[in-house]
Amino acid sequence: MVGIDAGTIRRHLEVLTGEVGVRVAGSTAERRAAAYIAAELERRGAAVWVEDFPVRERVVASQELEVLSGGSWRRFPCSLLSNAPGTDGRVVEAPIAVIDAATGYQREDLSYLRGKAVLHLGTHIESADHYRRLMEAAPAFLLFVDVRYPADVATADGMFPAYVHHFGAVPTVSVAYQHAWSWMAEGAGAARLRVQGGMRESTSQNVIGELRGSDPSAGVIYVGAHHDTQADSVGADDNATGVAAILALGGALADVPRRRTLRLISFGAEEQLSVGSVMYVRRHREELVSGARFMFNFDTLGSHLGWTILTCNGPAGIAPVFVEALKARNQYLRVTTELIPYADHFPFVAAGVPAAWMGRENCAAGRFFHHRPDDDMTRVSCELVAELSAGVGVALQRLVTAEALPFAPRIDAAGRLAVATMWEELFGGWEGFGAGGV
Repeated sequence: MVGIDAGTIRRHLEVLTGEVGVRVAGSTAERRAAAYIAAELERRGAAVWVEDFPVRERVVASQELEVLSGGSWRRFPCSLLSNAPGTDGRVVEAPIAVIDAATGYQREDLSYLRGKAVLHLGTHIESADHYRRLMEAAPAFLLFVDVRYPADVATADGMFPAYVHHFGAVPTVSVAYQHAWSWMAEGAGAARLRVQGGMRESTSQNVIGELRGSDPSAGVIYVGAHHDTQADSVGADDNATGVAAILALGGALADVPRRRTLRLISFGAEEQLSVGSVMYVRRHREELVSGARFMFNFDTLGSHLGWTILTCNGPAGIAPVFVEALKARNQYLRVTTELIPYADHFPFVAAGVPAAWMGRENCAAGRFFHHRPDDDMTRVSCELVAELSAGVGVALQRLVTAEALPFAPRIDAAGRLAVATMWEELFGGWEGFGAGGV
């Protein structure tokens, strides 16, 4: 049995969300989180090292958005997306135009957006060509609406760094769905934006802790989570819960006789689209091809109310290992094989490594407090995180000790082909978008 207690989980969460706090990629706080994680892994007997990589840090002194509606200017909250520039403290005013991500890019001509304050329905642009066309239209600035959650709170998010590197960016802020709705209902005609601050060059880090196995030829099992957060969020669930899980597992599995090496990685800059895990797989591609056997990723697993999802990419034998171990603890999983690029398992899948991601949802669109300031300790069940972590620990113990794995150690050619398009489209493939592209 693998034992993990809720008190251990709570202690890690309190340090990450309380003592460290908001952990934006490239910030001093993110480095403090990494140092804490490294010390905790060392305390559990792991061989630990840290790999730095370049990022751009979001540093915003002020952000102000006003909308002209009913003959008067009214102020609304907003949040500058990471990797987007500010306005250098200038007020930029423009008429409002609307495009929706679902159908808007079917238009052959986007010139109607030129010089406009573009209300963009949809946070992510999942096509590099769509983003290129939007930038070529030369809007004054963008107001991104998170259509997943009809809330009155502006969520924090980011532009894909590879897109920005290759195609440029204009000032872009997220706005609350209900506010955008009211602007359209009231016939709002213009918006003006002022953002002091933006992005600056910095460094993030991946923290690696290794519990070595007895047989180097048996390969490596990877377990990951990410320690950074979105702006203005202490990220209790996203993703202090995942970090707490890998730290607890490091202690629980430290004394298990292992045939395979267990490598625990806390990634930086996940909230900028898995930059840390992308950097890791690019740097260690040859090692992954020859030695990686499986990757398990924790991300957002603590929601009080909801259901737990296991996303498996690779051979069919992955899911039963975890379903069986969790069922023994009265924890049940909704298993999916969907290809989802927005978590740190995906770059490993792109490298041909079988992988799984455990997360937890509490509404049809995901989690209602996703990327918000209220993703705090009140949103998280430490008892549940302990139970889920312990169940995964049982499955991992089986994988690191077994003579043979219950699934193939590589994703077959057909599976890699399905991933390749997404890997190229969102991340620029193995080279990135252009010289130096992330």
